[in-house]
Amino acid sequence: MGVSRLMDLLADSREVIRNDGVLLLQALTRSNGAIQKIVAFENAFERLLDIITEEGNSDGGIVVEDCLILLQNLLKNNNSNQNFFKEGSYIQRMKPWFDVGDENSGWSAQKVTNLHVMLQLVRVLVSPTNPPGATSSCQKAMFQCGLLQQLCTILMATGVPADILTETINTVSEVIRGYQVNQDYFASVNAPSNPPRPAIVVLLMSMVNERQPFVLRCAVLYCFQCFLYKNQKGQGEIVSTLLPSTIDATGNSVSAGQLLCGGLFSTDSLSNWCAAVALAHALQENATQKEQLLRVQLATSIGNPPVSLLQQCTNILSQGSKIQTRVGLLMLLCTWLSNCPIAVTHFLHNSANVPFLTGQIAENLGEEEQLVQGLCALLLGISIYFNDNSLESYMKEKLKQLIEKRIGKENFIEKLGFISKHELYSRASQKPQPNFPSPEYMIFDHEFTKLVKELEGVITKAIYKSSEEDKKEEEVKKTLEQHDSIVTHYKNMIREQDLQLEELKQQISTLKCQNEQLQTAVTQQVSQIQQHKDQYNLLKVQLGKDNQHQGSYSDKTQVNGIQSEEVGRLREELEELKSNQELLQSQLAEKNSLIENLKSSQTSPGTNEQSSATASARDSEQIAELKQELATLKSQLNSQSMEITKLQTEKQELLQKTETFAKSVPVPGESEAGMATKTTDVEGRLSALLQETKELKNEIKALSEERTAIKEQLDASNSTIAILQNEKNKLEMDVTDSKKEQDDLLVLLADQDQKIFSLKNKLKELGHPVEEEDELESGDQDDEEDEDEDDGKDQGHI
Repeated sequence: MGVSRLMDLLADSREVIRNDGVLLLQALTRSNGAIQKIVAFENAFERLLDIITEEGNSDGGIVVEDCLILLQNLLKNNNSNQNFFKEGSYIQRMKPWFDVGDENSGWSAQKVTNLHVMLQLVRVLVSPTNPPGATSSCQKAMFQCGLLQQLCTILMATGVPADILTETINTVSEVIRGYQVNQDYFASVNAPSNPPRPAIVVLLMSMVNERQPFVLRCAVLYCFQCFLYKNQKGQGEIVSTLLPSTIDATGNSVSAGQLLCGGLFSTDSLSNWCAAVALAHALQENATQKEQLLRVQLATSIGNPPVSLLQQCTNILSQGSKIQTRVGLLMLLCTWLSNCPIAVTHFLHNSANVPFLTGQIAENLGEEEQLVQGLCALLLGISIYFNDNSLESYMKEKLKQLIEKRIGKENFIEKLGFISKHELYSRASQKPQPNFPSPEYMIFDHEFTKLVKELEGVITKAIYKSSEEDKKEEEVKKTLEQHDSIVTHYKNMIREQDLQLEELKQQISTLKCQNEQLQTAVTQQVSQIQQHKDQYNLLKVQLGKDNQHQGSYSDKTQVNGIQSEEVGRLREELEELKSNQELLQSQLAEKNSLIENLKSSQTSPGTNEQSSATASARDSEQIAELKQELATLKSQLNSQSMEITKLQTEKQELLQKTETFAKSVPVPGESEAGMATKTTDVEGRLSALLQETKELKNEIKALSEERTAIKEQLDASNSTIAILQNEKNKLEMDVTDSKKEQDDLLVLLADQDQKIFSLKNKLKELGHPVEEEDELESGDQDDEEDEDEDDGKDQGHI
């Protein structure tokens, strides 16, 4: 609980107690990771940031500086605290620190100190020594909250003190290092000039200007290196400013490439070194830009043809300039030629380059020149190792023979080792930032030390290899390439089969889904059929036996959706029409009776002829009127009868509809037949789907068997290769054993001859006739020679 109680002091209302608490925590957290974690999780970040805000951020007093130093102790080299700081969104609260206001606000000594520590605190979070994942997440947060934009504003502002400007450049460098989004934003930043220039161009102007402070030039170089670190897009943009198609012919604007070329060939050795290293970073791990840079042509003087950039670099090397200039150019050439056989061919195409390098390496010079000799040896070794043998005069084997004759292999390897043994090499290999006490120490670049570590061993092996070993290695490479091609072919086949299997699996899954859907549809149809059966049984019960026809008719009309009101209306109209018909029939009967009466009256005799004539005339008129009324009544009767027939047909149609619906409702026997037909249809579809899934399974099985067969073939080929290799090793062992036995036999024969010779000498001393046997032996030998000659002649005749 001790740390917890100490943290309570930071919230004390008495400033003296609070400030002393900050100082005590500073002393406790210095290089003690356990206490740093405890303090951080006791809400230290929140309290310290609150104090800094209360005191006025960068305009505050020494209390702000003390809080910043305590924050630095908590975060430096402590990954868990850094992650906690980022996850707690405390990076966003750092942005107001760098709101420095206008240029007339003044820069007190305490403000400069506070800003310096604030910038260092930002660098702690994005240091290249942190884990890459933690660094990139902090870089992302700094861009999203606008902290990077704020730092770039300070970078391009006027009136900023030199040490703050230098530290701001270093901070921006590490905020953008290796993070593409931040690098792209930095490339888009323009200086507030007329016309506006990119910030990169303005910074490079400071780097190649020898009147600028040394630390500022180092910071600008570091910023340029961080901008190009793992940024192939930025590398391409820089190299493109040197190519003929993109150079501004008017000369109104200066590009980054022109500034680098100007610094590369200026009289200031520090500018030469910085420009060479900067250009080497534009080529780092980018074979495309190495080839593009071969197109760059330089106009050396009026009237002379242009010279390539590669040739101009070698020309300056041969002129014997300062050591710093030559070291920078050699580092550039080594970076350029490594992993780029085309550049090696261009370099070797100039016949003066190889004699110059061998001459530099072979000479016995002082300690100062040993580093140049080592770099020349490295450049020559790169020309051998990455040589594609496209030039007959400078093939690998010829260059190795040249080294053996002019320099000696051991001497060459010794000179190559001068690089890594140099005292400034280890210092440069520790950190990416070029941090040198003075220009004289500016010799090695951090990325170049990585290249030396990578190439020193392989060049040594390449020098000691014989031509036979090279041939064997090439053959092994070819066989390995062939084997790799076979393996990749089978891998591709397996990958394709895997894709096919995945497609077939997807098809099977879709078919299964369809099958399930069809099964659900079948179950739904079965349930509907059951519902219809239930409805039919219910209707059958409701109809009854007595009023079966009437009840079924009303039920059918109701089932068909005909409303009872409509049926009632039709019945009323039918009744009305019937009543009208009866009325008309009664009127017709009255008229018929009247006609009959008139006829009877007409047949009876009259009193006199005049009265009978007048009566007959009157009667004829009445008869004509009655006939007309009778015709109208008949027409009305016909129309009424037509309406009746029409209503009867509508009634018949309604009855037919109800009967069809009743037929659609299945009778037990009929419903079972319909269900049977539907069930057979569904079963047919299910059997077709099952057959299709069975075929797909068979195809999958065949493909898997083919895949296993291919794998077995691959294993068999690998096993045969291993067996052949073992047989080869056994044959080589047998050959060596037979050679040993032959040598032993030769030794035994030589001993036997020596013994025979000594015994002959002893016989001669004892007085035995040895000469006759010698003559016999010589005679035998002559006979054997004659026989051999005769045999040769016989063979010639044959």
